[in-house]
Amino acid sequence: MDEHANTPSFHVKQPAASTVSEVEEGRSAASAPAPAPPAEHPADDSPSQGQSSGETAPAATDPFDFDTPLARELADLTARRRALEGVDVTLSGRTRVMTVSNQKGGVGKTTTTVNTAAALASVGARVLVIDLDPQGNASTALGVPHTADTPSVYDVLIDDFPISDIIQVSPESPNLLCAPSTIHLAGAEIELVSQVAREHRLRTALEEYLAAHGDQLDFVLIDCPPSLGLLTINAFVAAHEVFIPIQCEYYALEGLSQLLGTVRMIQKHLNPGLRVSTILLTMYDGRTNLAQQVAQEVREHFPHEVMRTVIPRSVRVSEAPSFGQTVIAYDGNSAGGIAYREAAVEIIQRGERAAIDEEGAR
Repeated sequence: MDEHANTPSFHVKQPAASTVSEVEEGRSAASAPAPAPPAEHPADDSPSQGQSSGETAPAATDPFDFDTPLARELADLTARRRALEGVDVTLSGRTRVMTVSNQKGGVGKTTTTVNTAAALASVGARVLVIDLDPQGNASTALGVPHTADTPSVYDVLIDDFPISDIIQVSPESPNLLCAPSTIHLAGAEIELVSQVAREHRLRTALEEYLAAHGDQLDFVLIDCPPSLGLLTINAFVAAHEVFIPIQCEYYALEGLSQLLGTVRMIQKHLNPGLRVSTILLTMYDGRTNLAQQVAQEVREHFPHEVMRTVIPRSVRVSEAPSFGQTVIAYDGNSAGGIAYREAAVEIIQRGERAAIDEEGAR
């Protein structure tokens, strides 16, 4: 993070005028309707009303022409799906603790946490999701009960419960574990103020758990609330890496600078080993100028941290939580499902390269 000591200033150009309308939110390539066949022409050869005999009628679109944007998208999805079926990943054997954070709401933190966790589990990684958001959406998406009387992260932070006492296995996969959140966590910000070592409560509990079960876990993903309060600080202190999802819109860039300032403060005073390792572009629509400009800006400022994979807007990703599932279980072959599976593979491969570099440095 030293290389980014100066907080970047982002400037996005005004998008050029476009004749293409905004893409409907949630539309995925895999679920887009096929183009309708053109209307039949009148039987007679006389020009239509308002058309002079000298004008040439526009050529009708061939409904069976496979060289169309939709056909190319479907072919691309098929190729990516086949590539994922043949991918071979090697887990490093060490537990990577990543906090998924961005103080701006609506950028896809919880969606990214649960879908990345499920995608990692689908390739054989054993993953623990710690739901640190009082809303409990990650617990819902993983199909884990989190009623008011359920043992939860609140009990770990306030009453010193061991994490092993609150962990539940997601019905989606035996490799997918969850430490759920309950509504009681909403009051934890105030209650933590009077606690001893209030910033280190989660780290202490997690280190005790990993000392006993670390060889059984490949990843710990901590889902943070959309704020920079004590819950998020606990997540930063407990983690090794910061995983930042960024929505491809201008307001998301404004919040990034504040988040990086907080990370530097944590590095200086509480957790020197913390680093921003992963930035994932979410809700991406390549047909809008703004999304392309935001992606370009972020890649220029963080060339090593930004992932190649981008997460598109997808109806399937939005629908999955209503069924108590991640998109991997709900429709893993949709555009969103494939993107999160690719992101999981890239995260594992980047970790392998980082481990090799560390060994070489020694």
